Amino acid sequence: MKFGFVDEHRKVWPVRVMCAVLGLSASRYYAWRGRPESRRAAANRALLDDIRLIHAESSGTYGSPRVHAILRGHGRRVGRCRIERLMRRAGLRGLAALPRRTRTTDSRHGYPIAPNRLARNFTAAVPNQIWLADLTYIPTGEGWLYLAAILDTHTRKIVGWSMRQTLHTEIALEALNMAVERQRPAPGLIHHSDRGIQYAAEAYRSALARQGITPSMSRKGDCWDNAPMESFFHTLKTERVHHRVYATRDQARRDLFQYIEGFYNPCRLHSALGYISPADAERRAA
Repeated sequence: MKFGFVDEHRKVWPVRVMCAVLGLSASRYYAWRGRPESRRAAANRALLDDIRLIHAESSGTYGSPRVHAILRGHGRRVGRCRIERLMRRAGLRGLAALPRRTRTTDSRHGYPIAPNRLARNFTAAVPNQIWLADLTYIPTGEGWLYLAAILDTHTRKIVGWSMRQTLHTEIALEALNMAVERQRPAPGLIHHSDRGIQYAAEAYRSALARQGITPSMSRKGDCWDNAPMESFFHTLKTERVHHRVYATRDQARRDLFQYIEGFYNPCRLHSALGYISPADAERRAA
């Protein structure tokens, strides 16, 4: 195993330095390297090449569970523990979040509050049966950029989104209009959000009513009442935002668009969907 490490990193550090640090004989390493490569070592080397490619294509976000799911989807019969071991030796891992918080919900208003019609039951039998909506913030060198998003609970697809530098009702309306235009939902869909003024405002309630969409709202200050939406924002920040420095809002907009429409919706595997993407879930439901 130590000789394998030296061999894999010989273009990074001098062989004799690595051997000295690991307590190995450089002559024994060169003797070992002259032997024919074992079938297992060759298979691991080829597998690691595939793992590196999948990890790179996910922009470094995938850990061993999703790498394993992709390989299995390609017909590769390989154990998850083996993938985890190879990734650990190669220094490959999924991205971890760096926590930051600010307030986006203002429920101090006199607008009507819709009842909680979900009671944390986010199961939908088909697409466009339950939508979840929320807002979050993105730090940039020019100040906050706010993101409004709407998620379909059956497919986990972000069906609508909008980005603005203010938290006025328009940002939520733009996301809703995109979702309606894109999905063409039948009347009866449930739209669940927090009690923020953007969702309780008359303009937003009227837009829901025109489409025959039934409003639902979380209990005050209870993030678990909108857990899948919170999970999406956590994923977005874990895999992208917390590992970027955006100099401008336009730079952030372009990067978030690429993440949502170029990776998350069409490609990202979800454990809640059995490790398929939102696009695949939508196709299967069609």
